Amino acid sequence: MHGGGFYHIQKYLVAPASMPDHLTWFKWESYATWLSGFAMLALVYYLGAELFLIDPQVMELQVWQAVAISMASLAFGWVAYNTLCKVFVHADQNVLMLALFAVLVAMSWFYTQVFSGRAAMLHLGAFTATIMSANVFFIIMPNQRVVVADLKAGRTPDPKYGKIAKQRSTHNNYLTLPVIFLMLSNHYPLIFATEWNWVIASLVFLMGVTIRHWFNTRHARKGSPHWTWVATVLLFLAIAWLSTQPMRTVPEAEAKLQGAALVYASAPGFEGVVGIVQGRCSMCHAAEPSWDGMYWPPKGVVLETEAQIAHEAKRIAMQAGYTHAMPPGNLSYMEPEERAQIVEWFRAAGTQDPI
Repeated sequence: MHGGGFYHIQKYLVAPASMPDHLTWFKWESYATWLSGFAMLALVYYLGAELFLIDPQVMELQVWQAVAISMASLAFGWVAYNTLCKVFVHADQNVLMLALFAVLVAMSWFYTQVFSGRAAMLHLGAFTATIMSANVFFIIMPNQRVVVADLKAGRTPDPKYGKIAKQRSTHNNYLTLPVIFLMLSNHYPLIFATEWNWVIASLVFLMGVTIRHWFNTRHARKGSPHWTWVATVLLFLAIAWLSTQPMRTVPEAEAKLQGAALVYASAPGFEGVVGIVQGRCSMCHAAEPSWDGMYWPPKGVVLETEAQIAHEAKRIAMQAGYTHAMPPGNLSYMEPEERAQIVEWFRAAGTQDPI
């Protein structure tokens, strides 16, 4: 059931004996998703490159250079993927899947070396989604048109077109869940703003495979592979451990702290943190932001006074201390020592890590 109606869908590897009265394609779902996604990529990450795409501490890039790398990487993804599929078309498909996973891991690492953590994860999702939509546009639909044309002409369709389309459709099936995760990751700094973000992304791809394999096997009535549940849980725990790793890293200076205050404003180091936040964050997080083109403080968070900074202690620690989510693109050049100072102050207040 979907959209208030009931559907009966049958899939044929080659083709049905005759054309059905009404033929429905799902291609527009794929096309609309990619087009709207690329539009958002351009509006948010290309036009707002200095805020969301570029991080000078990762790589100093001009806006045009960052945009060019972004677009070239998406094109490269399709070329590399399509080449591998053609090379391994007659080989064991498990070998092909391993080769594709190696490409995804390599791109996970590559993106974190050129873009901000937020943009790296988002681009990995766009990289994968581009492959999926290109599969539909360049392979699946053209092959289906050949089969349909043969049926209309009364010819027996060549089964190779169905096999090739099935290969690409299977890949799209396994990549769907990781893409959704990556597109949502920009809301969670513990995912995108850690040094292990590329490893987390790689594990998410594996977790997508184990989850899909369970459903695909069940739907094919080939049994219940319970091992996929165990594998999925282990992968999830590994991701959780990696994402919270910054909270278990204790700076050397913190070991010297004796005791802790119960109130953030009276905790050791608060005065220094106030100076850091006012110098690195307040140009945006102000009642009247001074950053060009910004007319209100992001998420309504104002960090101008000591009271406001103490009130937002958990957010500050999470976004700028434990992770590098803020400032976006590190535009105000917050130093690692300053981030460590924020963490020291937050822990000195006697509170637990903000998870």
